[in-house]
Amino acid sequence: MNRKLVIGDIHGGLRALHQIMERAKVTTDDTLVFLGDYVDGWSESPQVIDYLIALAKKVNCIFIRGNHDELLLDWLTGNTKNFDELMWYKHGGEATVLAYKSVPRETKNKHIKFLKELKNYYHDSRNRLFIHAGFTNMNGIHYEYFPKLFYWDRTLWETALSLNPTISKDSILYPRRLTLYDEVYIGHTPVTRIGETVPIQRACVWNVDTGAAFQGPLTIMDVNTKEFWQSEPLNVLYFNEKGRN
Repeated sequence: MNRKLVIGDIHGGLRALHQIMERAKVTTDDTLVFLGDYVDGWSESPQVIDYLIALAKKVNCIFIRGNHDELLLDWLTGNTKNFDELMWYKHGGEATVLAYKSVPRETKNKHIKFLKELKNYYHDSRNRLFIHAGFTNMNGIHYEYFPKLFYWDRTLWETALSLNPTISKDSILYPRRLTLYDEVYIGHTPVTRIGETVPIQRACVWNVDTGAAFQGPLTIMDVNTKEFWQSEPLNVLYFNEKGRN
C-alpha cells in the first residue's frame, strides 16, 4: 500500500529521524512530505541534510521550506545584510554554525542547492495543504502577498486553536482561511506550547511539530489513516546537548 507520510520539524536531530523511519517501516513505495526546519537545535544539522539528499534518491520526497532553513541558506551564502546573527544563535543557529566548521566547501555547496530548491508548500490532489507555518490571505496560498509568511506565520494555527468548535462552517463568523482546504498540515509552532507531544488537530489544521527542537519527540504520520510514530524525546537522544532548551 502506498502511504503519504508527513514529518514534523527535525532541527538537527538525525538520531530521531533514523528512529521514526525505522518505526514507521518506510519503504520506497511511500511518499514523504517533510514540513521543514531540518536544522538549528541539535548538533547534526549537516548530517540531516546529507541524509535527506540521499533519501530522495530512493524514496519520493517533498521538502518544504522552514524559516530555519532559510536562515541557514542566508548564512551559507553570505546574505546577512539584514541578518540578526545573535538572535539566530539563541534559537538554534549556534549549534548549526559549530557543526558546519568541519563540513567541506563541496558539501556546503550541495546543501545550498538543496536549500534553494525547497518548496514553499505542497497542495495535493485531495485538497490537502502541506506548509511549514501557514498563510494569511483569506483567499489562500495563491494570493499571499508576502511568501515569507509561508514559513513564518503563526496566525493560522492560533486561529484554529482559539476557534470556538460550536461555530458552524456556514456561519459568517467562521474564519474563511479554515474553509479553503480539507486539511492543512503544519509545523513551526510546537504543540508542546499547549502541553502536548502528539499531533494535534484543530479545525482543518493538523500540527505535526511535536517539539523535537526542545524536549519532545519527532513525529511521522500517515495522513490517510492518522496513525503516527514517534522517536524518543530529543533531549534523551542528545542527553549531553541543550538543543533549543
